[in-house]
Amino acid sequence: MIAGVIRHGGGMQSSETLQLRPPRHQVSRRAITWWTVRAVGSVVTVLIALGVALASWPFARIGLLWPILGTVLLLGVGYVVVMPQWRFRVHRWEVTEDAVYTSAGWLSQEWRVAPMSRIQTVDTERGPLQQLLGLSTVTVTTASVAGALQIAGLDHRLARDLVEQLTATTQATPGDAT
Repeated sequence: MIAGVIRHGGGMQSSETLQLRPPRHQVSRRAITWWTVRAVGSVVTVLIALGVALASWPFARIGLLWPILGTVLLLGVGYVVVMPQWRFRVHRWEVTEDAVYTSAGWLSQEWRVAPMSRIQTVDTERGPLQQLLGLSTVTVTTASVAGALQIAGLDHRLARDLVEQLTATTQATPGDAT
């Protein structure tokens, strides 16, 4: 395991070791539907563009567009079938008294840890499709150059409770969030 030393209070008075480890909780199973619908939208958009090119340019019909269309269709179906399931297996989250842990990605995977004393803001986001599926994304912003941690695909009620818990915990945690 990789261990990092986190110093609280801006100085060297106290330190605590947080372990980089896989988070324990899965996102909502409805996230698979959310990711699938978004993937279908992306693939269909590319296929429509190729279809318009085939219909608009007569010279394109005898060129490479047919093999490209077939390849995009084949890869697109694979993407729509595999990616949502794979992401569901990888996406994890956990909140402890000391930190927020996340694991995300599908081809490129990332584990992140944000100590409570470093959290600056906690936000939720619900796009139209997420609202329809009862999902939310929780974003935990820190001063890290790596950017915010996102927990995408949470049940909306769980996300609301999580934001309340994180807000209360970070307000009670000493540190300057930098």
